[in-house]
Amino acid sequence: MIGRTISHYEITEKLGEGGMGVVYKAKDTRLGRSVALKFIKAQSSRHWEREARAVAALNHPHIAALHEVGEHEGSPYLVMELVEGRPLEGPVPVKQAIEYGIQIADALAAAHAAGIVHRDLKPGNILVTAKGSVKVLDFGLAKLAEQEGRRPLRRPPAWRARPATWHRSSSKASLRTLAATSLPSVASSTSY
Repeated sequence: MIGRTISHYEITEKLGEGGMGVVYKAKDTRLGRSVALKFIKAQSSRHWEREARAVAALNHPHIAALHEVGEHEGSPYLVMELVEGRPLEGPVPVKQAIEYGIQIADALAAAHAAGIVHRDLKPGNILVTAKGSVKVLDFGLAKLAEQEGRRPLRRPPAWRARPATWHRSSSKASLRTLAATSLPSVASSTSY
């Protein structure tokens, strides 16, 4: 894919690959800016519209912005704000961890106010920029409360304890995950 142009996005490098898709850095040739281009894997294609709707409903300084959606050769893609940063990792000083936690909680509060529960909050989906700001990414497993009309069951991410336990998605679950994510950022090792 490197060197190919999709619509008006020239792909320059691969940034990463996860369970739901592959993310590339691309140049928007119309606006002259760098963007993240996320191609959705076939087995996850039912989630791409959910992620697009979830992110499009949010306008927040600590949530990566969605610019456009499209399809190329039958593969859906999202064009998102390119966040230059590193995954949230520890240890960091307590004051800095508190600042990160406040920014993440603020982003989650905005999502919850819009009826969106992230459902995949983990250090890899939180980037820290060079200026010390955090951005929450990857709303691919998000649930839209208004669309669902009920609270869906969910399985905790594999990196958390009790992988066989199922519970209802809620803002409380997101806040528990925030606490579990923040703890390792101030400690040199996890306590769970």
